[in-house]
Amino acid sequence: MDFREKILDAEALPAWREALRAQGRTLAATNGCFDILHAGHVNYLQAARNEADALIVGLNSDRSTAELKGPNRPIHTEADRAAVIAALESVDAVYIFDELRATNFLQTAQPDVYVKGGDYTVDQLPAEERAIIQAQGGRITVLGHLPGKSSTEIARRILES
Repeated sequence: MDFREKILDAEALPAWREALRAQGRTLAATNGCFDILHAGHVNYLQAARNEADALIVGLNSDRSTAELKGPNRPIHTEADRAAVIAALESVDAVYIFDELRATNFLQTAQPDVYVKGGDYTVDQLPAEERAIIQAQGGRITVLGHLPGKSSTEIARRILES
């Protein structure tokens, strides 16, 4: 499969999700900006994929990344970030969303498992995100955080050099 086929839009995502269900496959979902991909991201996405039969990554759009990370971000466009993430073997699909929170993405993707990195606790997740997962009978998993692996820190070092 061409990795570009893994990048889904709002029309394709529901049908893709239904096809997984019809095959009896479970879905893990995670989300983030993934602006400067590094080994911590790759390890995290593989661990997230290990939580279910398939993994979808909700990717913050350029607009929402700038709002979350600051005016000098993103470094890479949403199209470039989506392509790099989609090319990873551990990722089955990528969906770009424009909101600051993953609420609408989660509502549409309906994951069995919502995976977050160790920089969060379940209690720190937005209540709306927790409610969506719980209402669907899903579970939330928080994976460990690799210290020293930060896109924000990498971007800061690049901008200062």
